[in-house]
Amino acid sequence: MSKATEYILKPLEEEEIIQAIQAAELRTSGEIRVHIEKEAQGDVYERALEVFHLLKMDQTKLSNGVLIYLAVADKAFAICGDKGIHDNVPDDFWDTTKNLMQSHFKAGNFKQGLIEGIHKSGEQLAKFFPWKKNDENELPNAISKG
Repeated sequence: MSKATEYILKPLEEEEIIQAIQAAELRTSGEIRVHIEKEAQGDVYERALEVFHLLKMDQTKLSNGVLIYLAVADKAFAICGDKGIHDNVPDDFWDTTKNLMQSHFKAGNFKQGLIEGIHKSGEQLAKFFPWKKNDENELPNAISKG
């Protein structure tokens, strides 16, 4: 396990997060990923965008990928979505998701914060990008680590 996550997530907790991604993606054609690393080494949102592109999240058919990025040592996180999402949603689209996650993170409950963020993201994405019969899972559901 990556040093970035060894003290915040146990293997069974990682599996619960992956299951949350799978469940959320059953409601939407959007693709949700989680990336965890020790530190952003700069602006957390800029690093999240960099990881977004490194993970090829900008290559989904409907441009509706979402990355939940967590920099453990920085005690910071960001949510970034692709162009298809930003073209269709209000400016404050991620605010309730961020607030929900932040309350769990402040309490030291990283697993629950991530799971709640994933569920809320899937719920919100389903309004704009509902799941359709022929949708395919375009990106891995595994947690990526840096």
